[in-house]
Amino acid sequence: MTLACVYSRARLGLESPLVAVEVHLANGLPAFNIVGLPETSVKESKDRVRSALLNCGYEFPAKRITINLAPADLPKEGGRFDLPIAVGILVASEQLPVTDLQQYEFAGELALSGEIRQIIGEIPLAIATKSQHRTLFLPRANAPQASWVRDVKIHALDHLTQLYPHFLRQSQLPLVEAKNKITATEIITEDMADVIGQPLAKRALEIAASGAHNLLFIGPPGTGKTMLASRLPGILPLMSEEEALAAAALQSISHQSIDESSWLRRPFRAPHHTASSAALVGGGSQPKPGEISLAHNGVLFLDELPEFDRKVLDVLREPMESGEVTISRAQGKQTFPARFQLVAAMNPSPTGFYNDNRSTPEQVLRYLNRLSGPFLDRIDIQIEVARLPRGIWSAENEANESSREIQQRVQACRQRQIQRQGLANAHLSSPQVRRYCPLSKEDNDFLELAVEKLGLSTRAHHKILKIARTLADMEASENIKHEHLIEALSYRAMDRLLRHLTDAVSV
Repeated sequence: MTLACVYSRARLGLESPLVAVEVHLANGLPAFNIVGLPETSVKESKDRVRSALLNCGYEFPAKRITINLAPADLPKEGGRFDLPIAVGILVASEQLPVTDLQQYEFAGELALSGEIRQIIGEIPLAIATKSQHRTLFLPRANAPQASWVRDVKIHALDHLTQLYPHFLRQSQLPLVEAKNKITATEIITEDMADVIGQPLAKRALEIAASGAHNLLFIGPPGTGKTMLASRLPGILPLMSEEEALAAAALQSISHQSIDESSWLRRPFRAPHHTASSAALVGGGSQPKPGEISLAHNGVLFLDELPEFDRKVLDVLREPMESGEVTISRAQGKQTFPARFQLVAAMNPSPTGFYNDNRSTPEQVLRYLNRLSGPFLDRIDIQIEVARLPRGIWSAENEANESSREIQQRVQACRQRQIQRQGLANAHLSSPQVRRYCPLSKEDNDFLELAVEKLGLSTRAHHKILKIARTLADMEASENIKHEHLIEALSYRAMDRLLRHLTDAVSV
């Protein structure tokens, strides 16, 4: 046998397209050629494969070896093709007794000694292999994460020499056990009970968690804005297995491991304010996911919001609406999911305080204008975080609720939304807002008048309705009440601040 075909898969964003590794051994001067649009890391595999085969006791054929990675127009990168190339050479030279290669897929990087090294993107690879009902051979280091995919057959490899006794049925490799159904038992280290005072901010945080609303904290330094935001993951509802797998797939193509103890916990990303646009949305010649995609189904926290470059913040506007980001390059484009919940914190002025007489209204307005109107329009809840009143440190605070107690209420509220409409309130489309957020004629007239007086956009109008719907769900109310609208309208602190400053400057 001088021809063999081994299946593997390339990595193309979150996709894993099938690659047929065709190996042909021909007479002639010894040569080793790889064709099929291989990048440098793939071309270098011939040296790794040669050394690995010789060090494992196999014979390296002294023939003209041609490796074709089909389809030829699909770019191939990384060391994942080392293992399928080695298997193809062994089968073509009849050193490996494999009868049916059609039911297997291989991926793994070879060390010179024949050890199988870890690759990236194992979860999309496992999902694609499962869809074709094949058995996957993976490095031992990748097997635990790939086993999160339900009903996939995986053999974990430590060394190239394990293949011969397995296919000869002398010492077969066991299938990797699937992960048991995980229940999140992680101890919450950042508990809401640690936050002293700030009942209004805690209320806003619970509303944001219940309806997946974007949230902005505005207040002087030291009032607990960052502390409050860091408590949000502890009160968010747990992810479904489908959501957890989508988040894990993004982590697996970004060189990040998955922690079993936080499998169903929503991700929390907090990039520094010096982050670039590419760091947030993703990029590169081979597009990789950015912070907003790594925060998929979780939280993106932006501290010191005005310190971010305005152009950097404006690139978030489209993903905040669509829930995905498309990165286009000359070689093609990649689309990554980015359904994240934005939580931000900022000071009300460049000096940090409202009335310290260190900055003029013009300077404060210039500072706040670093945030564009369309960006602020996409933030549902904007709330002021005031300084703690005198005497609160000496007061008894045994009434502080823990994150676990709040999470139970949030979970129940989110479940009502899923049962009614299949998604969180913040993600309702315009037709769904009209369907699931009906108002009485009096309340509708009241809201339209308030929107007109405040000068709000149609988007802000819809966001107020969504917040009111969440407030009703938190009380298990079938309909939106007048008090829900009033409370929803109160969460527009940034609009009030900008209007006050604009009036002060115009005077």
